[in-house]
Amino acid sequence: MSSLRAVLFDIDDTLVATSSFAALARRNAAAAMVKAGLDVPLEDVVRELSEVIAEFSSNYDHHFDKLIQRLDVDLGGKNQALVVAAGVVAYHDTKFKELRPFNDVIPLLTDLRAAGVLTGIITHGWTVKQAEKLIRLKLVPHFDPRAIFISDQIGISKPNPKLYQTALRTLGLEPGEVMYVGDSPAHDVAPAKSLGMISVFSSRASRYKIEETDVVPDHSVADFGELREILANQYGIL
Repeated sequence: MSSLRAVLFDIDDTLVATSSFAALARRNAAAAMVKAGLDVPLEDVVRELSEVIAEFSSNYDHHFDKLIQRLDVDLGGKNQALVVAAGVVAYHDTKFKELRPFNDVIPLLTDLRAAGVLTGIITHGWTVKQAEKLIRLKLVPHFDPRAIFISDQIGISKPNPKLYQTALRTLGLEPGEVMYVGDSPAHDVAPAKSLGMISVFSSRASRYKIEETDVVPDHSVADFGELREILANQYGIL
């Protein structure tokens, strides 16, 4: 019998292509603001918005107001609040329409749970935003309710291994009994492996090339079909 008792996952760029989704949502927001009266070439708006997000973080609440302030343009009598609202609505409309997990995510989670393997999340980000993603992605029923670990909620950020230790302690599991799957060599693979967890690098939507780092995961996968094969052939699961 396999000693693997749990498989935990990162969310962003592991279960869903968050980075490419965010780029699309921001472009749609910029286009809506131009249409609403922001008289600036679209590419300039997109570029400046990217700088605002990089400087103030994705969790800042006033990206679009700051964008207009930085562009320093005359709105020609347009109400700034309506221009900003156009961007907000377009961003959220994109979120409603486009945000979905990779096609192989739910089948894998379903089969893992059917096999008696605990499934859960260790994710970095603001509590409400990460929880909202899980609900929008319709993933909540596929995870053990005890196994949702959000850095902001716990008060420990990635890549601090204490975040992963908290998960192990809460679930009453030894590191070697838990596999962790993530897209970041530094924030996902390295801290999990440092504790003795089984580390898996998911390259599908990752912004990183594992071979360009000094991090060596236990496994690397391009999709969850490959992860399924590893679980079956090396751990006797699925």
